[in-house]
Formats: sequence, C-alpha cells, structure tokens
Amino acid sequence: MHAFYSDQFVLPLPQGHRFPMAKYRMLRDQLAVHLPQVRLEQAPAATDGELALAHTPAYIEAICNGTVAPAVVREIGFPWTPAMAERARRSVGATLAAARVALREGIAANLAGGTHHAYADKGGGFCVFNDVAVTARVMQAEWGRAHAARRPALQVAVIDLDVHQGNGTAHILRDDPSVFTLSLHGEKNFPFRKETSDLDVALPDGCGDVEYLAALEYALEALEQRCAPGLVLFLAGADPHEGDRLGRLKLTFEGLQTRDRRVFDWCHVRRIPVVFVMAGGYGVNIDTTVQSQLNTYQIALEYWNKSCVLRRDASKLR
Repeated sequence: MHAFYSDQFVLPLPQGHRFPMAKYRMLRDQLAVHLPQVRLEQAPAATDGELALAHTPAYIEAICNGTVAPAVVREIGFPWTPAMAERARRSVGATLAAARVALREGIAANLAGGTHHAYADKGGGFCVFNDVAVTARVMQAEWGRAHAARRPALQVAVIDLDVHQGNGTAHILRDDPSVFTLSLHGEKNFPFRKETSDLDVALPDGCGDVEYLAALEYALEALEQRCAPGLVLFLAGADPHEGDRLGRLKLTFEGLQTRDRRVFDWCHVRRIPVVFVMAGGYGVNIDTTVQSQLNTYQIALEYWNKSCVLRRDASKLR
C-alpha cells in the first residue's frame, strides 16, 4: 500500500507552539517498523496549475513568494518561510499522488494532509492549501481527459471525520454538485463560524463512541442516498480521541478503530477507491495521536489486501 510523506520540511515553530510538528516523522518511523507492507514514498510538489483549480492565483503567488499579508499568516498559525511554502505544496502533492494510486489499487494515503480550513484565497487553522479540494478537482479533470468518451464524469465524496468542521472545503466546493462534502464535527469547536457542507453532522461536547458511531451510520446512509462517488477522500482525524487537547469529544481507541473500519468497509463493499489523509491530532501525549494514526493504517492495510484479492480474481475472469 502506497503512502506519501513530506515530513522532511520542518517548520521553525517557537517553543510551546501547540501544533505537534513531530507527529509526522514519528508516524513514518512507526510505519516503517510495524507495517513494512506500507510503501513509504516522498511526496511530489503540487504545481501552480493544480493548486489553481481550488485557489486564486494571487494567493498561490503570495504563499510561494513570501508576500502573503501578515493577517493571513496569523490566521494560518505558521510563520512564513520557504520551507513552509514547499511543505504546503508537498502536502497537496502527497494527496494527489495517493489519489492516482488509489484509482488503480483501491487505497492509498498521505501521512499528513486534510488541510480543510484553507479557503480559495486564504489559509487558516494550520492549513495553507486545501489538499482535499485540489485533489477532487484534479482527479475529475484527469478522469475526464482519460475517460470522457466512455464513462460518466467522476463524482467525489469527502468524508471528513476530523473533529473540526471542514469550513474551507465546504466553501470552495459549495456550488459544485459533482463533489459531496460530509463533515462530522464538534458543534462548539473551531471554526466558530461554520460553512455549509452538503451534509453537516454537529456533535455535542463529550460525545462518546456510541453516539458518534450512530451519527456516522446516519451520515453514510445519507451519503449513499445523495451521491454515487467514484472516489472517496477520507479525513481520518485522530482528534475526536478522548486524549486530544483540542477535540472535546470522548472517543476511545476502540471507537476510532470502529469508525475507520466502517468507512473502509463502506468503500470496499461498493468498490469505491479511497484516499485517506491524517488531518488533525493534538494529543496531550503525542504518542496517543501517533498510535491512533497507526491504528488507521493497520485497518487500511487490511482492506488494501482485500482489494488486491479482488483485483486478482477479476483478472482471472478476463
């Protein structure tokens, strides 16, 4: 199973900064030790043309040249450096590369990504470029060029299970009926001004496993009634975990694993390729976040192996 990383670009964050930059390298190290079937590959950089399918040219130029307004830098939460700009490109490039593999192999991943607070013309909440929106648009364009004469247009579903609403994704894709945006998130959590997704399921503070999983079932049923996706972008945030500093929900490790298994199974049964990205995770103990993410990879690998069997069986019937 392919997974793409960009953790070589480390941002010079001040002491005490609440963003856990080290989690990306820690996850890669854990995958290398515990899940050798995961093929770790360095992420390519997204091009200006790819970014422009979801972002304004002026914003892309400002980020890449370091001329972004101080107010926008503050909203993003990272100081501008050349490494910040390159990391943002590579984070999008990782999701793009994973999507291209997933359309061939069923499942692929980005060890980072899920930058769903970025709007077309600004970033926010530790998000610079919106890898989800860019990937949906690029994959639809590439699919159209390859299959326009033989197959219908590619429908995409975003299943955003980060604890924070995907406000940037919802805003960028709000008038696009070819992409269905689903967000399960904390009702009172950041962002405090929510956008409107195709389906928003707002959860109360303290929501635990039972209530969360029931809400997920409702959301998946609604998704199936309203969309027939040919690709799923799954934001497998670790921040609904009870040990997260910013989450305010109370999911256990077992609850998060059941969540992930349900999403992968939903896609597997319907033969829908899925790209998963790690999105948020701010554990009081960073090891807790990394363990939650490693658990997601273990489940994904099970379903990747199942998809390999299906592809082999299908090839024998040809």
